[in-house]
Amino acid sequence: MTPIISSLSEIGHRYDVLFCDLWGCFHNGVTVFPDAVAALQSFRQSGGTVVLVTNSPRPRASVASQIADMGAPDDSYDAIASSGDAAQSAMAAGHYGRKVFHIGPERDLPFFTDETGTPYDIERVPLEEAEGIVCTGLFDDRTETPDDYRLIIATGVNRGLKMLCANPDVIVDVGDQRIYCAGAIAEAYAAAGGTAHYYGKPHAPIYQLARLRAEQARGEEIRDQNILCIGDGIQTDVKGAVGEGLDVLFIAGGLAAEETGMSDGTPDASRTEAYLAEARLTATAAMGFLR
Repeated sequence: MTPIISSLSEIGHRYDVLFCDLWGCFHNGVTVFPDAVAALQSFRQSGGTVVLVTNSPRPRASVASQIADMGAPDDSYDAIASSGDAAQSAMAAGHYGRKVFHIGPERDLPFFTDETGTPYDIERVPLEEAEGIVCTGLFDDRTETPDDYRLIIATGVNRGLKMLCANPDVIVDVGDQRIYCAGAIAEAYAAAGGTAHYYGKPHAPIYQLARLRAEQARGEEIRDQNILCIGDGIQTDVKGAVGEGLDVLFIAGGLAAEETGMSDGTPDASRTEAYLAEARLTATAAMGFLR
């Protein structure tokens, strides 16, 4: 049975590094969670290192600015590893051509520039001129669903264009609204017969980047048994950690609050175990919200 804990401090002392998810664990897309901030600050004060590992399609500098606007204090983390970071190098290397069709909102345009703001040698063009597709999200994630992209998907598949998915998340909660992410478009693209490549959780590139950022922050090599992943996404955070052989703290009060029977901030142990078992996954521990 997966242990249900009430505080990160109950197991945090076993680890040197946290790979902590953002959306659903650290913030809700609008504001940071004070208890989560306090938990990470406490972990760092005890000598630990916190790497925020996010499926955001934005590069780390843009993510840092975004969470600062939500109220995240600088002393709550040491480094950021984003899906955008992990995917940018593949795009910049031309793996999807030099002319790409971009699916995503204007706020994701920093994906096409390096950390100095210099544009990559990549041109965004209409779909009929593209050599590949880069998907960072929906054009309007507040009103659209993957069904709105059927013509774009059919055209891309028929032309044999590969898709780079910069954010494998399928859905997230923004405040009290559930919205679709780039992963939903990529899933639909693959279901239609197209090829979609992923760089965020649960895939290996973002974990390789997170390890690098952690070692840079600590100035030493880090063993996998000293890393704890924290996340609420069963098919991203938990699956990714298990696939990498890393311990994982499942935050049950995020995307799976209904399935895990959340009540008064605590998940039901039996329903949480059943939810993990249905996904054929395990967790080191679970809790309702990060604190």
